[in-house]
Amino acid sequence: MPKTFLFEALRATSQYTPRVEKSINQVTLLGRVGAEPQKRGSEEHPVVVFSLATHTNSRLTSGEVQQRTEWHRISVFKPLLRDAVYQYMGKGQRVFVQGRLMYGDIVDANGVQRSTTTIVADDVIFLSKSSAAAEPEVESA
Repeated sequence: MPKTFLFEALRATSQYTPRVEKSINQVTLLGRVGAEPQKRGSEEHPVVVFSLATHTNSRLTSGEVQQRTEWHRISVFKPLLRDAVYQYMGKGQRVFVQGRLMYGDIVDANGVQRSTTTIVADDVIFLSKSSAAAEPEVESA
């Protein structure tokens, strides 16, 4: 019996269940907020957006530690989390973010289409008040 015929026969008799494949799109970040969160979107689809800085340290052959900063755009859509982030989060605050990557395209004011990447936050944990109140961290490479 050809494979195509068998597949169609199983489908017709409702014995065929399409296979749903699992996948993972998960991001975990620990860093400092770059600026005050901003409300964006519309009344029907509100979002709070903020930037988050993370650092990667590496030791050069000279023994000097070099730090590289990466900036991430975080978007918060969940209503209660969105309100808490907007109300209580501030620039310089240390936060832990769990979420997922989302890619998209936007058209800017000049009509130019640009690609965007954002982390859609599922959870944000506040760890400190601001960078001024925190002690400097020393991390070995």
